[in-house]
Amino acid sequence: MDQNIQENKELNLIEALIPALILIALLAYNILMKDGGWFGDYSNHIILLMAGGIAAIVGFFNKVSIGTMISEVWENLKSVFTPLMILLLVGALAGTWMMSGIVPAMVYYGMQILNPTIFLAASVVICTIISLATGSSWTTTATVGIALIGIAGAMDISLGMAAGAIISGAYFGDKMSPLSDTTNLAPAMAGGELFSHIRYMAYTTIPSIVITLIIFIIIGLTAENSGQVTESSVINDMLLNKFNISPWLFVTPVIVVGIIMMKVKPILALSIGALLGAACTIIFQPQVIKELTGADTLSIGNYFSATVNSLFTGTQLSLPSFVEGSDLPDKLKEKLPDLLAGKGMAGMLWTIYLILAAMVFGGVMDGIGALSRITKSLLNIATTTFGLFASTVASCLALNITASDQYLAIVVPGKMFKQAYEDQGLAPENLSRTLEDSGTVTSVLIPWNTCGAYQSGVLGVSVGDYFIYAIFNWLSPIMTLIFAAFSIKIKQLVRA
Repeated sequence: MDQNIQENKELNLIEALIPALILIALLAYNILMKDGGWFGDYSNHIILLMAGGIAAIVGFFNKVSIGTMISEVWENLKSVFTPLMILLLVGALAGTWMMSGIVPAMVYYGMQILNPTIFLAASVVICTIISLATGSSWTTTATVGIALIGIAGAMDISLGMAAGAIISGAYFGDKMSPLSDTTNLAPAMAGGELFSHIRYMAYTTIPSIVITLIIFIIIGLTAENSGQVTESSVINDMLLNKFNISPWLFVTPVIVVGIIMMKVKPILALSIGALLGAACTIIFQPQVIKELTGADTLSIGNYFSATVNSLFTGTQLSLPSFVEGSDLPDKLKEKLPDLLAGKGMAGMLWTIYLILAAMVFGGVMDGIGALSRITKSLLNIATTTFGLFASTVASCLALNITASDQYLAIVVPGKMFKQAYEDQGLAPENLSRTLEDSGTVTSVLIPWNTCGAYQSGVLGVSVGDYFIYAIFNWLSPIMTLIFAAFSIKIKQLVRA
């Protein structure tokens, strides 16, 4: 809410768009390149920094000081300190929950309860409930999302489909829960009231999630599911061979979700979850520690080193010999090692570096006044009610692409468009709903955006693989434009 938006009267629209267009072109070309593109695994990171350099050159030609640009970059970097800490803790939690048997237990019991036909729709519903309760898409994917991805891999269900279903449900709650930060931020920027904003969002949000559910139900009913009894039996035998599976392991995730619902800070909640996972490894999985350390007799040092590795560097157990000799499809065999691997904090470093690079690019773009210029240009073409809504949607999408942060995609258009909505006699709920429909939910569809980088890192599925299946996320801005085009539920401003 306190975000300072830099303006630059010298900058024209073409100059403001140059860095963004070059960034998109280079990233698109890099995606089409094989073997990791120009710079291997860190191609996108380097391209973001290159685009930031181009933005700085544009700034120099328009009388922007290096100090101003550095100041905005620093503000951006400071703003992502907490998200980066959360990412590290998610890696630690994922590592300990895997080695402790918590995630394997979820997979084991989940395969007995869920079947491939209903899995995708059930994932949407499960993540919707958890995200509504916690108010956080990040927490939802970091807990049940990891387990659901594991189940999908064991059932040989497309991980892109599974991630799309998980993200669709997770962002429904992120958008609608009164506990969500974006749900509180959007009406604050538009000058509205929280619960009026939530009620008004329901008009576009509920149809979007219903359509999403129907599509996933159809996919489940029509897909050729190969998660057959024999394959499930082999996978369950593998999990039982490697872990002591017990319902008691579910105590930890229940505690974590419970304390998050009590509004305990995510950093503290995830820290508690990671430490409880480490304790469960020591209590329930001594055979796992033996395999990781290669020790015949366990000592305090073995327990300590295995726990530290699961928290920080990640771990990998070997596949049982009977799995290698089974009749499982080769494609499924390739996925099974993921059910025996924990990321640890080190597994999140690629994502963290990407977010840092994106913040450098976004900071320079803000510093030279490009973000303000792009948004103002979109505002100038909003001559009708539909044009105003469309310009808001376009502005949010542009900010998610150029600023790489969903909060800026809400704050900047919110500040810029607030007066325009009032001038056209539109209630603030129209603006706040549109900010959420296009700013909050589309952030996860941009690979270099903080949300896109986070979700792909946590779930282990690239944005390109889940993009088309994150149905709720790309359908939401379309839905809000449909409502605007046909003047459905367009609330008028009541003047005193």
